[in-house]
Amino acid sequence: MPVAGIGDIIDAAPAGVGAFNVIQLEHAEAIVAGAEDAGMPVVLQISENCVRFHGALAPIAAASLAVARAAAVPVAVHLDHATDRALVEEALELGLGSVMFDASALPDEENVAATAEVVALCHGRGVWVEAELGEVGGKDGVHAPGVRTRPHEAVDYVARTGVDALAVAVGSSHAMTVKDAVLDLELIGRLRAAVPVPLVLHGSSGVPDETLRAAVRQGMKKINIATHLNAAFTRAVREHLAADEKVVDTRRYLGSGRTAVAAEVARLLGVLAG
Repeated sequence: MPVAGIGDIIDAAPAGVGAFNVIQLEHAEAIVAGAEDAGMPVVLQISENCVRFHGALAPIAAASLAVARAAAVPVAVHLDHATDRALVEEALELGLGSVMFDASALPDEENVAATAEVVALCHGRGVWVEAELGEVGGKDGVHAPGVRTRPHEAVDYVARTGVDALAVAVGSSHAMTVKDAVLDLELIGRLRAAVPVPLVLHGSSGVPDETLRAAVRQGMKKINIATHLNAAFTRAVREHLAADEKVVDTRRYLGSGRTAVAAEVARLLGVLAG
């Protein structure tokens, strides 16, 4: 199966689309296995932090694209939270079909200008672009659940940049390890009514399942989850090592992590389907 376009997946989805972060090959394999079990499309995301970990984008991108092509369900491969335009350009050369360009740390006018330039570059190659207005909390581990995206500013930002999707701040926060985030569901509804492109929820690991369902019903379309799956992977590896102190074959305990993530992806896709 060819690698799916993220826009096609989002347009065809009756509810929320799960977008899960890849750190290593086992993550990509697990995410796709979970999606196949659920019979639903999925997005493999490669973050700028993941690229730093591997030292380059090409190896993990090539692996993710290969896993996507071999999948029995539609799978898109997406560059997540890229702050470096050069990394976006590399993603285009490698064949990724979508990117999230994150200029949210810049002053508003600089954010708009930089994002509009990246959108023009990507659209010229048929590549879909997500961006962020303001800053979703927790990028550096500092939770900022009070940050909110104003609907009129979101509408103006989309019009001036031409982005295909918008990450909005509605109460979630990156890198949360407990599920106690409180989302502003009324604001999500107002944003959905005002903004002409799909809305993206970052920092979804800290959002309870029922709240995720409610957010999707209110209009959230792409749901990003990373830390929660890392916790499931790590927990399974720890349990395997504790149960077998003599194990030295990394395939055995990494396999446990992969199996745990696949099961959790399948479950979460069911949550997002309502």
